[in-house]
Amino acid sequence: MRVLAALVLAPLAIALAYAGGWLWALLVTLVSIGLFAEWLMVVGAGSTALTGAGTIAIAMMGLCVAAGALKTAIIVGCIGGVIVMLIARGKFVWAATGFAYAAAALLASILVRKDLANGFSALMFVLLVVWATDIGGYFAGRSIGGPKLWPRVSPKKTWSGALGGFMASLAVAGGFAACGIGKAIPLLLVSAILSVVSQAGDLFESAVKRRFGVKDSSHLIPGHGGLMDRLDGFVAAILMAWIIGFVRHGAHSAGSGLMVW
Repeated sequence: MRVLAALVLAPLAIALAYAGGWLWALLVTLVSIGLFAEWLMVVGAGSTALTGAGTIAIAMMGLCVAAGALKTAIIVGCIGGVIVMLIARGKFVWAATGFAYAAAALLASILVRKDLANGFSALMFVLLVVWATDIGGYFAGRSIGGPKLWPRVSPKKTWSGALGGFMASLAVAGGFAACGIGKAIPLLLVSAILSVVSQAGDLFESAVKRRFGVKDSSHLIPGHGGLMDRLDGFVAAILMAWIIGFVRHGAHSAGSGLMVW
């Protein structure tokens, strides 16, 4: 079931990433709303009013950033975050963190792809690094085993799995460089950073779920759990990818900043 779900969802994600524009923005917006809703359920703050307020704010942010109004999207996000905190009351810190988590995923995912020159290649690079880290970590951890990475947070993860995922991500960078998409050394360094950040994002999500005694964020995806379970590494990696691209080439050319050295 896990494999079948991946065989359906991965091509769909790639197709919409290739299409870009409003189709990609729509997918990212819907997923970000789902991330926020799942976060609220995990932390025990999933009221109708809170979920509704966050959903409206995230939807408006997606519309604004897709239309090129980044400053407006940020203003909407700040206002939405304040409203979420006011509604959440006793759990305002957790609710605000969840809103920021979903909003960051939204903005980074759309902005990296919006780069007309290198947006698709940058997005595919991030996706493949995250997928390679997950798959390499799974097989290395299962076949080699050994000491646990952080047993109190994620009992099944091992150091061998972490290293296996890291090495698999470097293979992705090598593949891109071999195809003439970017220079080898910078891409290897970027893939190393993204792989580590992706694994850290996975551990962060595991720590949150363990804090609230939750196994899966939901049962939305057969064999995978919820959106948070499937996208924890991607959210961290795409945010870091956008930061790297933004520092080098600015907010609207983050794809080029990530891939062109």
